[in-house]
Amino acid sequence: MTTLGTGVLRVRRWLRDHPLALDAALALAVFMAMITVSFIDTYAPNGPTFGARGPESSSVFVMVLGAVALIWRRPRPMLVLAATAGLTFVELVRFEPPTPVVMSTVIALYTVAARTDRPTTSRVGLLTMAALTATAMLFGSAPWYSQANLGVFAWTGMACAVGDAVRSRRAFVDAIRERAERAERTRDEEARRRVAEERLRIARDLHDVVAHHIALVNVQAGVAAHVMDKRPDQAKEALAHVREASRSALNELRATVGLLRQSGDPEAPTEPAPGLAVLGDLVDTVRRAGLPVEVACADRRPPLPSAVDLAAYRVIQEALTNVRKHAGPGAKAEVSVVRVGATAEITVIDNGSGGGCCNGDGGGHGLLGMRERVTALGGSLTAGPRYGGGFRVHAILPVEARTAEPGEPGTAGRTGENA
Repeated sequence: MTTLGTGVLRVRRWLRDHPLALDAALALAVFMAMITVSFIDTYAPNGPTFGARGPESSSVFVMVLGAVALIWRRPRPMLVLAATAGLTFVELVRFEPPTPVVMSTVIALYTVAARTDRPTTSRVGLLTMAALTATAMLFGSAPWYSQANLGVFAWTGMACAVGDAVRSRRAFVDAIRERAERAERTRDEEARRRVAEERLRIARDLHDVVAHHIALVNVQAGVAAHVMDKRPDQAKEALAHVREASRSALNELRATVGLLRQSGDPEAPTEPAPGLAVLGDLVDTVRRAGLPVEVACADRRPPLPSAVDLAAYRVIQEALTNVRKHAGPGAKAEVSVVRVGATAEITVIDNGSGGGCCNGDGGGHGLLGMRERVTALGGSLTAGPRYGGGFRVHAILPVEARTAEPGEPGTAGRTGENA
C-alpha cells in the first residue's frame, strides 16, 4: 500500500508539472467517451440501445477536432470554447441524429468558468447555453422539449456552476494561504523587533553598570597606588572602596545577565532594579571616590513608575560617572530631582573644566544611551556645556509614560522612597 501510494503521488506530481500532458490525456478520455456515446441510439423503440447505430466518418472527424482542441484549454480557454462551440453548432445542424460533440464544449465552458471571473462566466455561459439550446431545438428532428435538447441546456449550465465553484474555492484557499504567510512574516518581524529592543535595553544597562563602577575602581586604584608608600591606611581605604565598587558591579551584572536565562535555568535574582530609593548609596559611592556631590530631591510621593524611576537613576549614574572621568580635578557636582506636574526633571551639573561628557562629542555611548533611554519613555534629554564652565545634563521624564509594557525593565514593582 505504501508503494502504491508513493506511485500515485509521483504520477500526480508529474501531471501537475506537465499540464499539457494532463490535458492531452483528458482530450483522449473525452474522445473515447464521445465515440462510445455515438453508438447509443436514444430513440430506439425499447429505450436507449447500444450498437443500434454508428457514427459517420465526418462525425468522427468533428469529434476528433473537438477533443484535440481541449489540449490547449488552459492557455487559450476562450479560443477553445469558441472552437468547440462552433463544432457543436455544426454537429447539431449537419448530423441527424447529432453526435455528442457537446461534451467538448462542456469541458471548455468549465475551464472558462474556473480560470476567469464571475461576470465573464455569466456572460459567456448564458450566451453559450442559449445559442446551443436554441440550435438544438430549431434544427433537431426531435420535439423542442425532448430530453436531448434539455440535456444540452442542463450540461452547459452545470459546467458554468461547477467551474465557478472551483474558482471560488481556489481563491478562498489562496487567500487563507496568503494570510497565513503574512501572519508568519509579521510574527517573525515582531519577534526580531522585540529581540533587537531587548538587546538594546540590556546593552544600555550593561554600559551603565560597567562604566560607572569601572570608573570608580580606576579612580580608587589610582589613589591606592599613589599613596601606597607614604599613607598605607588611606591606600587600604581606597582598596576597600575598590572591592565594594567591584562587588556592586558584579551584583548588578548578575541581575542583568539573569534576564537572559532560559526556562529551566536557576532562578533569576528577585532583587528590584535600582532606582531613586538607592540614590543615596550611589552618591556616597561617588563621594568616596573623591567627587563632592550635593543632592536636592523634592518629595517623591507618590513614587515614580518603576521604568521612569530606573531611567532617572541611570541618567544620574551615567552623568556622575562622566563628571568623575572628564570634569577634571577639583570639580563638584549637583544633582536635583524635581516633580513638575506630570513630569519628573532630573538635572546634573558640574563646575569642571574638562566637560562633563567630553562636550558631548566623546566616542563612548554614555550620552547616546541616556538619550535613548529617556526617549523610549516619551521624555527628552539635553546635555551640553554650561555658560562659565562645566557641563549640564537635563532630563524630562513623563510620570505617566509608556512604562507598563511587558518586557520593560523594572515593571515588577515601584520604587522611589526617599534616599
